[in-house]
Amino acid sequence: MTMKNQKNNKYWSMKASGDSSADVFIFGEVVTSGYEWDDIDTSATSFKKDLDALGDLSTINLHLNSPGGSVFDGVAISSMLKQHKATVNVYIDGIAASIASVIAMAGDTIFMPSNSMMMVHNPLTLVWGNAQEMRKQADVLDKISESMKLSYLERAGEKLDKETLDNLMDNETWLSAHEAVSYGLADEVIASNQVAASVSDELFAKYHNVPSALKAQNTGKSSETKKENLLKQKLQILKGDV
Repeated sequence: MTMKNQKNNKYWSMKASGDSSADVFIFGEVVTSGYEWDDIDTSATSFKKDLDALGDLSTINLHLNSPGGSVFDGVAISSMLKQHKATVNVYIDGIAASIASVIAMAGDTIFMPSNSMMMVHNPLTLVWGNAQEMRKQADVLDKISESMKLSYLERAGEKLDKETLDNLMDNETWLSAHEAVSYGLADEVIASNQVAASVSDELFAKYHNVPSALKAQNTGKSSETKKENLLKQKLQILKGDV
């Protein structure tokens, strides 16, 4: 892959929308290059550089439409947004699945169109190695899971207890907008929109309970077509057409 193509593979875009506000879009799979020293990487480090370049912000409008992806990058992005002095408004335009739902928890207010979804589950990984290495990886997954649960529980307050959350995550639960609000994982259900949920063939193959409507949406579309559609949706949101 060429350097130019790698640069175009960022799963986010950012744009100043006022004197001290910005629109941030995370559309697609949260990925990383794996090389922190690479200045064209798509890592949380690069995300922070782009965010800092927007200058002194009082409001960040974060639009999410992601099937999940890299746990470590997602957790890092969620943390930097929580720590940012700006008010963060999160809009789940299609889906916030897996680690994307943890990113959503950084919002001071989380809005979900009535036709959007949020998915929570225990973290997944692929392991190659001996028994000792696999036990070690299982321990790492348990620690990541507890970190994710803490993000959900802190956001939900009294609306969600740990036992209920454990059950939701153990069963890979896809929540409607109204269900997410009832559990305290979102604040407000807003009017439905025309944004198609961002899907990932690779990730969805690993999930067990993907709603049939999302599976149908994914059928017959090439990865390039999906990327083009997501780009069009970003432009529509920026123009206020959605």
